[in-house]
Amino acid sequence: MERFAAKWRLLLIYALLAGPQRHAQLRRRLPGISQKVLTETLRAMEADGLVRRHVVKASAPQHVEYELTDLGHTLETPLAAICEWAATSHSSR
Repeated sequence: MERFAAKWRLLLIYALLAGPQRHAQLRRRLPGISQKVLTETLRAMEADGLVRRHVVKASAPQHVEYELTDLGHTLETPLAAICEWAATSHSSR
């Protein structure tokens, strides 16, 4: 649970559900996240087996994409349920 309590992790998972994305794309989708925090969070998620880093072009400028692993994709249903709960709970107030 502690791993998901980190501010940006769930938002990154949600963003990566759309498919593989580059670092810059993720920064645009998550306004307010710093480059350092994004990099650290992606590395930690890769270490946890949730994200895969794929080097598409090794020569400069390097082109790297991040995508959810099979394990990362298993979070889609619980995340959708949380989003639905938040939407219905908020609208009923």
